[in-house]
Amino acid sequence: MQNLEVDKGQEVAGILEAVCENIGNAVCVRNQETGEILYANKLMREVFVSPTDQELILKLIDWEMPTGNGHGEVYYEEGRCWYDLHCATVTWLSRQPAYLYTFHDITEKKQYQKMMEHQTYRDFLTGLLNRMSCEKDLPGYIEDAILAEAEGALLYLDLDDFKHINEGLGHQYGDELLKAIALELQRIEGISESCYRMGGDEFVIIIPRVSYPRMEEILSQVKEIFDKPWFLKNADYYCTMSMGVAVFPGDGATAQELLKMADIALYDAKRSGRNRYARYTKETDSKSGKRLDMEKNMRDATISGYREFEIFYQPIIDLRKGGVCSGAEALIRWNSMELGFIPPSEFIPLAEYLGLINPIGNYVLMEAARRCKYWNDHGYPEYKVNVNLSVVQLLQPDIADIIHRAITETGINPQSLTLEVTESLAINDMARMKNILANIKKLGVRIALDDFGTGYSSLNHIREIPFDVIKVDQSFIRDLEHDAYSRSFIKMVVQLAEEIDVNICIEGVETKEQFRILADMNVGMIQGYYFDRPVTWKEFEQKYTPDLRH
Repeated sequence: MQNLEVDKGQEVAGILEAVCENIGNAVCVRNQETGEILYANKLMREVFVSPTDQELILKLIDWEMPTGNGHGEVYYEEGRCWYDLHCATVTWLSRQPAYLYTFHDITEKKQYQKMMEHQTYRDFLTGLLNRMSCEKDLPGYIEDAILAEAEGALLYLDLDDFKHINEGLGHQYGDELLKAIALELQRIEGISESCYRMGGDEFVIIIPRVSYPRMEEILSQVKEIFDKPWFLKNADYYCTMSMGVAVFPGDGATAQELLKMADIALYDAKRSGRNRYARYTKETDSKSGKRLDMEKNMRDATISGYREFEIFYQPIIDLRKGGVCSGAEALIRWNSMELGFIPPSEFIPLAEYLGLINPIGNYVLMEAARRCKYWNDHGYPEYKVNVNLSVVQLLQPDIADIIHRAITETGINPQSLTLEVTESLAINDMARMKNILANIKKLGVRIALDDFGTGYSSLNHIREIPFDVIKVDQSFIRDLEHDAYSRSFIKMVVQLAEEIDVNICIEGVETKEQFRILADMNVGMIQGYYFDRPVTWKEFEQKYTPDLRH
């Protein structure tokens, strides 16, 4: 009978061993009392070959399951593998109480999870952390600062000119620019692990409390990134940024509050002229309420036929004809029924931000052409009107068609219409600008190069632009009476204009002495407060078209 029991036990042991050897998982059995390995199947022996490996896996087991029964995951660093570990209490063949461990390899699953997590929390294009990751991480940074009774900061950054580069050069170069910016941001000490791409051309940088004492240095380094050109499509292009700064926990103790405050500061930076950063303050917060009111009223004003937008006209004086008016520059003004008169410095950046600058600019073009046509037909055939084309407006794919439609519908002589483009715009994408301006010139209109002298490489590109008028920025005559450099610059531009056979117009003339000096320099045209401020069309006609035949 005893031999029968032994034979039966051996048979069971053989069957059990056969099952364990072919189960597809690593299996081992340990004595509950001594911890001795009573059995290890072939796969277990292959995975954990050396005594060191076996000792390591036992430590992992004890760490994960100190009380025996249970389930967990262990990482075997030497083999770079993850295992799903199950443990059960059993009575082993020798009737010893034991633990049965099974190791199921889940390395591929963990790698897939890691890849999915990377895709979930990383921006695919730049490799930076994304918006979801920012919203997940930011509360931890805030809490860390609060517990340490310290401060940190959040920087909300938006590119000023990205749309123009993206549309002008193509999306692939826009993508290259975003990747280059991400790389530069990550090189700044103290924020390399806390840079996020929020989407599009927006980035967030978290300055942790440990880096906060260096905040001024970090702000300067971020700004310096955008002071240099970016090499794209075999040429240098400038793309600046605007940035809002909010400090935690003072400006916001939650992620939502802090992002909102930084966004408010960002808009304040854009409203103040772009290419700068602004810090959040309570005053900025009060402005945000006004901004929301402006947004609503501006949208309403455009929907209701632009009746609240008025076009003012500033006379342009021709010194070659004895100082008489030769026309005007058309300038948009917004007189809101709800908010009153809004300065252009406030509503134009908002119009660009809301994507309304194109319809507003097109409206100005049509109305100014119609008004000039009226002057031309009623006694002032030599009068011309200047209309500014914004960067966004000029980059419309159908801008030449829009201008042609304005000419056709109003009947204006194309030579009576002068379109002003800024110098910095013209040189930022020279190839594209030459093509756009060439198509516009075919319509017979005149092109003025506005704000001359404020760009990056004026003289290098000036001959490439098909323009008719150079408009010198008012900053060059502000100290004309006392500044020899200003006078030399004007003389140089006058001579240049004569050599290349274009007209010159000096903006911002405000004093009698400035007028006298410019007249002696043989300047062709001038405009500024010395003669008149921009006025309504009715005031302009009363002053500068006294013989208007109605």
